[in-house]
Amino acid sequence: MEMPFSRLFGKKDKEYIEIETEEKVEEFLQQIVELPIAAIIPNRYQPRTVFDASKIEELARTIRIHGVIQPIVVREYEPEKYEIIAGERRFRAVSSLEWDSIPAIVQNLTDDEVASIALIENLQREELTPIEEAKAYQSLLDMQDVTQEALAQRVGKSQSAIANKLRLLRLPEAAQQAVLDKQISERHGRSLLALETEEQQLDVLAKVIENKWNVKETEAHIQTLTAKPKPKKAKPKRQAISRDVRIAVNTIKQSVTMVQDNGMDLQVEEEESDDFYQITIQIPKQKAK
Repeated sequence: MEMPFSRLFGKKDKEYIEIETEEKVEEFLQQIVELPIAAIIPNRYQPRTVFDASKIEELARTIRIHGVIQPIVVREYEPEKYEIIAGERRFRAVSSLEWDSIPAIVQNLTDDEVASIALIENLQREELTPIEEAKAYQSLLDMQDVTQEALAQRVGKSQSAIANKLRLLRLPEAAQQAVLDKQISERHGRSLLALETEEQQLDVLAKVIENKWNVKETEAHIQTLTAKPKPKKAKPKRQAISRDVRIAVNTIKQSVTMVQDNGMDLQVEEEESDDFYQITIQIPKQKAK
């Protein structure tokens, strides 16, 4: 039996039990003790909050027939009081059978190590929901005071994968619960983060669940909510014209009108700039008879 946690804590492999020779089998068997079920509590740092009752029941039936083949691993947190490090599913199954005791191996580990082992064990089995995984990462970051990059190296993940999981914790509790209950996917949850307010996120969440939108449909709807209207072009402001200029312009226009009324075909062009008002008048020459 090999415990795959040595790399996480920098411990040498020889500090753990590997069943490769008869001597090590004997050494392993000597470390197994029978502990009362009543003296054991679940892992307080267990990242998994959802246990499949049908799978626990199935495991209990197997244990009833074959016994506990692999002992659980615990630590003594108080005199004759033990906390599970690994093997909570076996503990739950045995508890459901109402047995008095369970085979166990007692290890001396710190809180940080217990939390890390619980996370690694579940990650290796891919049994955590995205929200459970995110909360476990956040717990390890807080407890061990490490960077996301350092944590990623320890758990064998990329830094971006850690960051994406942690982003889910910015969702409202109802949205996190929807991911936890598998009503929406992790990608649904991340798409909700594009919305600025919790009210918008919860409103879209309800629509996703009600309409059973896939991720693409959800993102399309969110895009319509976040699209910003194009700004209208401001009309150029006309510069105010003084009274004297208005009188001059009107006088010229009236003169042009009088000439046109007498049958003269004038071509008039007007142009206004910031500095002047320009009127161009073209007077055709009278044709010779």
